[in-house]
Amino acid sequence: MRAGASLKLKCLRCGHEHPPKKGLYVCEKCSGKIEVVYDYDRISGKIDKRKLERGTGIWKYSALLPLSDLKNVTSLGEGSTPLLEAKNIAAALGLKHLYLKDETRNPTSSFKDRMMSVGVSKAAEFRAKAVVTASSGNAAISLAAYSAKAGIKCYAFVPAHAPESKIAQLSMHGAKVVKVAGKEKGDPTYEMMLESWKKFGWHPIPSAGAFNPYHWEGAKTISYEVCGQLGWKAPDWVIVPTGAGTLLSGCAKGYFEFERLGFVKEVPRMVAIQAKGSAPLVNAFKKNIPPEKIKTWPNPKTVAGGLIDPYPWDADTAISSIRTSGGTAEAVGDEGILEAEKMLARREGIFAEPSGAAGLAGLKRLLEDGVIDRSDVVVVEVTGGGLKDVKTAIGLAEKPRSIEPKPDQLKKFF
Repeated sequence: MRAGASLKLKCLRCGHEHPPKKGLYVCEKCSGKIEVVYDYDRISGKIDKRKLERGTGIWKYSALLPLSDLKNVTSLGEGSTPLLEAKNIAAALGLKHLYLKDETRNPTSSFKDRMMSVGVSKAAEFRAKAVVTASSGNAAISLAAYSAKAGIKCYAFVPAHAPESKIAQLSMHGAKVVKVAGKEKGDPTYEMMLESWKKFGWHPIPSAGAFNPYHWEGAKTISYEVCGQLGWKAPDWVIVPTGAGTLLSGCAKGYFEFERLGFVKEVPRMVAIQAKGSAPLVNAFKKNIPPEKIKTWPNPKTVAGGLIDPYPWDADTAISSIRTSGGTAEAVGDEGILEAEKMLARREGIFAEPSGAAGLAGLKRLLEDGVIDRSDVVVVEVTGGGLKDVKTAIGLAEKPRSIEPKPDQLKKFF
């Protein structure tokens, strides 16, 4: 059964076009980032809104995903996450239309599952014997889970200081974890990932899209779902917690594709939210720094560990998408992120990790600055679950009270 209608891979740096082939993950001419290019005329004759409304999960969009044969699909039931109307938070903020795209419902509790389902499925199609990543966070955990499902070996290069809890999750899924000592400049985990690709042929599937054109295609299925859940309308604003810029790039591509196919009339304004302690993409956007001249962020530090990307590998596509859509980018402090985490849990029942709550913190900031009108339709992506960072949640939670098991004790506390 034939799936995706991809025609070629195109380099975003030099424009050179490549036919898809095993082991090709960056441009053969300039080593630039390559993107999957689809035949939209062919796709428009294969899918329609009624067909999309009947299916579930990300693979109902197979015509818009880069797999040649659906027998290679590796899935754990990712996608079809709810778009929840956040009436309680909307009332608190004075908004008319606020929705939360709850990505904590995915199999490993983050949006990365969409990406890794596509990435591992393509690796399986290439008959890969091993995949490799450079991450100790949600991307690596997700890749390890999907690799286990596909029966493919998984290697993960992680920072020397990576939390033991996350290393344990990786190991439980059977990943071979290797700690890499830090250095003053650059990212040694990415360097080792690329070296293993060159020397051993392991297929690179990192969090960023700069070294693999396939897996970040999975992120755009969030946008497809949002449009369908809003009655085939795009929201006015989409707010995305941002690290390397991969998620925002993928989501924006989804809206642009649905506009081109005539499924929605226009694209929303895309917003990147980073933590103040690690904000290279926001800094570049505000200062009009070209993506190729962005410098690595020195000493990144924030409670939102999932947003720490000292170098935004996908800033080129992210910043371009923000500008094309008329959106913006903003950085928020840890205090605002933690307050947003509590607000999501206490007002809407969603337990998010700090990185997953950063979008709501950004919304509050943009409302205060008058950037977003309170009558606009706003979607905030909640990207990861709170169990990813239990330590932070424990610090935020109220300590329980203690009483004797006697009825009169209740009067003291209630």
